[in-house]
Amino acid sequence: MKRILIVKLTSLGDMVFTQPLVADLQRAFPGVKIDWIADSYCADVPRWNPNIERVISAPLRGFKKSRNWAGLRAIFSALRELRREKYDAVLDVHGVYKSAIVTFLARTRNRYGYPVAELGESGARFAYNHVFQPFVEEDCARQRMRRAVSRALGYELTRDMDYGLEMPADTPAPAAKGPYAMLFHATSSEEKKWPVADWISVGSAISARGLRVLVPWGNDAERKEAETIAASVPNAEVMPRLSITGVAQMVGKASLVVGMDTGFVHIADALRRPTVILFTTTSRHLYGVDAPGRAVSLGGGGVVPRRDQVLAAIDEVLGVQPPVTSPN
Repeated sequence: MKRILIVKLTSLGDMVFTQPLVADLQRAFPGVKIDWIADSYCADVPRWNPNIERVISAPLRGFKKSRNWAGLRAIFSALRELRREKYDAVLDVHGVYKSAIVTFLARTRNRYGYPVAELGESGARFAYNHVFQPFVEEDCARQRMRRAVSRALGYELTRDMDYGLEMPADTPAPAAKGPYAMLFHATSSEEKKWPVADWISVGSAISARGLRVLVPWGNDAERKEAETIAASVPNAEVMPRLSITGVAQMVGKASLVVGMDTGFVHIADALRRPTVILFTTTSRHLYGVDAPGRAVSLGGGGVVPRRDQVLAAIDEVLGVQPPVTSPN
């Protein structure tokens, strides 16, 4: 194989999950060139991977909101750029209508996608002339995708999961005053949230461990919650609004990242930062990470993590010895 296209359009966390596929393909096919097509709002993630030859971005989400001619022209421009190259294989690891359309329009004889039962939208099946084998249920989401592609293209997986991400130096993040932790309290839905009172308690405990506490946000509602948390936590502050790359650069230098099952927390894990990921409704088995002494996942499947569990996990990834208690 000389050139492969990965089709993964969104979201931030899923873009991170897919990065190890790049290293897998390059190990299997030395010298292969890998392109990636993504929605413009999260196309920075594959751009952080120096092993990706070309990142094509299209403002799909923006056009859905605005539906203006400028957005439509930008989409057509992206499709023209897509068709500039011919691919030995196109891998749709997204599995919805829009990714299937992109896959169908790419110049290739080999279009790969998931079986109907595992597609996000079953109608996407029209685009593929090769179908991945069904998932292995015991695998996490990252491993399911890696295994599906390796079986389809005929190579053996290694155990290593190499994300290959490098933060660009040409867009410096705000300077931080001393070591800091980041609390990613926001989530995509209400049922995935953790109580503000718990964030305040954990933030105060982190501050007592000698770290500044930075609280990021992405919209007005999240900013108000960030202000509430920061106002009650010593040595805490609300972060300014930054680009995705700006926040990721801050994540890459953090002494600790604690947060819900969201994209930036998975970026922290990919960048090998001390990370604690909290799950409520989503599956820890599918989306969690566990690297003893460096990353811990808690809760999930309707089980909400307790404060004491979170604090114990924080001490574990920070290398803090738990207090010794005397027997009664």
